[in-house]
This record gives sequence, C-alpha cells and structure tokens, in this order.
Amino acid sequence: MALIKSISGIRGTIGGKSEDNLSPLDVVKYTAAFGTWLLQQNHSNKKVVIGRDGRISGAMVQELAMATLMALGIDVVDAGLSTTPTIEMAIQFENAAGGMIISASHNPKEWNALKLFNHQGEFISASDGAIVLSIAEKNEFVFAQVDKLGNKTIHTNFIAQHIQAIIDYPLVDVASIKKRKFKVVVDAINSTGAIAVPALLQALGIKETDIIILNETVNGKFAHNPEPLPQHLQELCNAINKHKADIGIAVDPDVDRLSFVCEDGSLFGEEYTLVAIADYVLKNRKGNTVSNMSSTKALKDVTLKHGGMYYPSAVGEVNVVTKMKAVNAVIGGEGNGGVIVPDLHYGRDALIGIALFLTYLAKEKKSVKQLRNIYPNYFISKNKIELEQGFDIKKIFEQITKKYKKYSINTEDGLKIEFENDWVHLRTSNTEPIIRIYAESNFETTADNIAKRMMQDIREVM
Repeated sequence: MALIKSISGIRGTIGGKSEDNLSPLDVVKYTAAFGTWLLQQNHSNKKVVIGRDGRISGAMVQELAMATLMALGIDVVDAGLSTTPTIEMAIQFENAAGGMIISASHNPKEWNALKLFNHQGEFISASDGAIVLSIAEKNEFVFAQVDKLGNKTIHTNFIAQHIQAIIDYPLVDVASIKKRKFKVVVDAINSTGAIAVPALLQALGIKETDIIILNETVNGKFAHNPEPLPQHLQELCNAINKHKADIGIAVDPDVDRLSFVCEDGSLFGEEYTLVAIADYVLKNRKGNTVSNMSSTKALKDVTLKHGGMYYPSAVGEVNVVTKMKAVNAVIGGEGNGGVIVPDLHYGRDALIGIALFLTYLAKEKKSVKQLRNIYPNYFISKNKIELEQGFDIKKIFEQITKKYKKYSINTEDGLKIEFENDWVHLRTSNTEPIIRIYAESNFETTADNIAKRMMQDIREVM
C-alpha cells in the first residue's frame, strides 16, 4: 500500500517497507520535516502538543514522533489518549507553535497517520504541506545539540478543558438537556470516544446510569469497520431498542465525525447531522453556511430558509475552513458527520455537535425521529472504486467530462456533474487510493443508478 501524503496528513498501513507503508523511518522523516517547518515559522515558540487516538499502533508512533520533535529542540506536550478536536483546542490552550494527533480517522485498525496542525489549531494548508513534503524529500532538517534537546511534559486534562469550553458555549443549554432526562447509547468503537463522550454527556447533566457504552475498551481492536456508515451501525441500532433509549450516538476513532440513531433504531443519517445542528444555530444566529460539494443539498435548503447564503467548498476540512472564513460562515462542516463551529474552533468536532444536537432536541421537545422528519428525504449513494498504481486520474475525468459535457460541470475538486434535480461528484480520496462516487437525488433508486452508471463509465475508461 502506498504512503498517502495529503492535506489530511501522512497516512499509511503499519508494517512493511519504508515509503510503501507508514514505517518507523517514515514517522521520523515526516515528523522531522514538520518540526523543521514549525521552527521556520517561529524560532521563539518551540512548543508542540501531541496526542493519539486508541489505535493499536498509536503509542509506538507517538513515542517516535515525540522523540523526533525533542531531537529538533522542540518542547513536547504529551496529551496521551485524546481526540482530534481536543488537540486542536489544546494548541490554543497552550499557545503552542503547532500540534499533531496520531490517528487515521475512520480507516481500519492497520492504518495510522500523522495529522498536522498549525499554531491556530487548524490543519496546515496545502501550500504549507507542500513545504513540509519538500523538506522531507530533501532531508533538510538539522537536529539539536545535546544540551539543547527539547523537553517533554505530560498533560492529561485537555479533554476536561475541551468539555468545559463546550459547557460554556452560549448555544449549549445544560439545564434543558438535564430536564429532558435522555437515555443514550454510544458506540465508542474501541477508541477515545469511550473517554470523551461519556464525560461530555455527564457534564451535560445526563445521569451515568442513563449512558450505555458499546465497544468501550480503548484498545484499537475495532469491533466493526470504524467508519460510522449505516452498514456498520447495526449493533447500535439494536441496542437502542434493547435499552429503550432516546438516542444513539456513533463517533469515529478520533471523534471528529458524528452520526445519530433515532429512538426506534432507525438512522438519522450522517448527512443530516450538520443539517440539524445548522438549523438550530441559524435559528439563533443569522448568517452563512459552508459544506463540501459532496454533502447534501439539504443544508442549502435550511440556510436559505433562515435568510443566509450557502457556499460549497472542495472536500477536506482545511478547504471547508478556508471557505468558512472567506464568507464569514456561522456554521459549516462536511456531510460525513463533521460539524465545525467557528467561534469554538475551526475544526470538525463531534463533542460540540453532540451538545448542540441535544440542546436542540430538548428545546424543541421533540424526539430524534420527529426532528428528522422536519427535513427533506434526499438520498446520497456513496460508493468507491479502488485504484491500482499507475492509473491516470486526469484521463479518466477528461473522458467522463466529454461524455456529459451538456450538463453543468464543476472541476474545482475532482468532477461534479449537476443534472436537473440531481448531482454526482467524483473525486480521488485524500486518505485512501480510491475514487469516491457520491450521487444525490430525491429518490434512493435514482441516486444508486446514477452512481452505478458513473462507476461503469470509470471502469470502461480504466
């Protein structure tokens, strides 16, 4: 498996040869490049926050990364087991030069990654990432003399600080949540959601006895595929009925994606996580919204209803954040269950998403199912085709563009084709060697058929 270098970090499978996988040599090389870039940005600030999710390889990779940073003369704040949004906020808490979390997000257990953040606690930009990669390729790093090595401090309170910031957030209403007496089932997928989500729920006033945790052992041995997609959430759906719970919550291993299950065991739909939370925010704050162009058009509907403007962005958290800043969006994110609340921090954050969603439910005095029924039933068919090394993606997209030239086409991020009422988006993944094919329609069969047709077109070109 090729090592993947993108705006989502340096990602690969553990084991095997260097540059073909995420080997120890690669961890050291790319961490040294990142540390060197940080020192070039600010010679006086030599503090970096680093944490990890619950993956099997996490502790090993984190130790390698911390030692490398200290070898450059950088002081490391070891956050231990943490979440991606927590590390993003911790960089701000510590006024650090940057940060890193060891996590491959939704990828299976054999994967891991170095996710890199700047001094604002945001993913480094594509241009800065290119500089980091150039430093790595040229081995342009100089390690510190023995009396100038960096120091390590351990900080285990960042999750609590993150939760307190959420409790203090103006649109989070703890009293209303507590009054509703929610019973909640959480699928923590054997990672740090098992630490952060129950702590948040209790801080929101939900009794410990009303919180049921599935897959709560933090060992990285994921009980199922860790991406919170419908086909992976059957255990959670069944548990809702078994425990007669009010809501089910699923997060991914690093807790930046969020999906809900209704009280009857049916799926709320990860595409509608952002839609519902945006609806609540826009009821209280007029403004604009942003999501990536693979996300449901329901967000646009909700935004226009509240008098705001909706803007699409390229896929990738850093691209969404850039567009949110440009249009001064009050809420944004991605249709994969990624919610970005800018006045808390510019990063996908399942924890603030949970707090805002529960507040909305409590204030509206609705069940999860009743809330879902407010929104239109658009259907997105999500598919992918694995790529073998050597395929010319540009040629594939050129041929498909030629075939569908009579329709509206956007090439800002891969290839998006808009039909009269439906759309399809083709793009290479930032995290896997695949082409993703997303299609949306008012009818499930139509969305599936559009996606199937595109997949056949791709195979014909390949």
